[in-house]
Amino acid sequence: MTVSDLINKTDKTAFSFEVLPPIKGTGTKSLFHSIDILKEFEPAYINITTHRSEYVYNEQPDGTFVRSSIRRRPGSVAVASAIMNRYGIKMVPHVLCSGFTKEETEYMLLDLQFLGITDLLVLRGDKARDEARFRPVKGGYSHTTELIQQVNDFNAGRFVDGSLIKNPGEPFSYGVACYPEKHDEAPNMDVDIHFLKMKQDMGAEYAVTQLFFDNKRYFDFVEKARKAGVTIPIIPGIKPLTKMSQITVVPETFHVDLPLDLAKEAMACKTDDEVEQVGVEWCVQQCKELMAHHVPSIHFYLTSASNSIRKVAERIY
Repeated sequence: MTVSDLINKTDKTAFSFEVLPPIKGTGTKSLFHSIDILKEFEPAYINITTHRSEYVYNEQPDGTFVRSSIRRRPGSVAVASAIMNRYGIKMVPHVLCSGFTKEETEYMLLDLQFLGITDLLVLRGDKARDEARFRPVKGGYSHTTELIQQVNDFNAGRFVDGSLIKNPGEPFSYGVACYPEKHDEAPNMDVDIHFLKMKQDMGAEYAVTQLFFDNKRYFDFVEKARKAGVTIPIIPGIKPLTKMSQITVVPETFHVDLPLDLAKEAMACKTDDEVEQVGVEWCVQQCKELMAHHVPSIHFYLTSASNSIRKVAERIY
């Protein structure tokens, strides 16, 4: 079954989460531990992020700098397969425009298909750290819709060079991202929703939101999207606060607002442990309200928050 099948087969709100592949050379022990403490809540699926290579500058003995390319988190396809084989849980790897050529994407699709992984989250991805704005690599894509078209062509039995695939195999199904507080590059919410509708019309079966802390933003976004003709499930993406630094880092990084009540409570905390407690309580209430509105699934962003998410899951599932 596809992700959309899994979240639509029951009236119960599904549980899912997103993980990152391990940093190069660190192994999978920590990743598997995070999954181990959450598997009892029967995740319908697990997303795994994909990461582009970045340029780093290494100082030489003579004082000059040499620029080299490094990928700090490789192995998304292999790790997705390892998790699926170890836990028997559906895996949904991210497929990006950012940092990848059409050919590299094609090879990734082939590898995933060989492994029996045919659910994707199709994204543009973030700009490189040293870029002021997003730029595709040579031979890559600027927009998610272009990447979706490649997946659609692959499903239809065509490689990027136009040649036919002799044995197309099981087609990919996919979801996309959406933004209850608007993508930071979109001129306005109407344009943002216009492109979400376009992705739906091209074949996206569901959308997962950027993390948010104010449910009203989510409900208003869903209402506006429905009026614009978006009918696919819109899955709320949630992440509890766990550290004092996140009070400023999360809004800056993800372009989201903290509600006033949450900000006041978090800013009154003296330690990370106190912030974590506030974050769990806020997240529990947030999730209970979402579930009362019969959202099809709640998708948790796991980074630095697996213990908090377990505490939340114990109280809502």
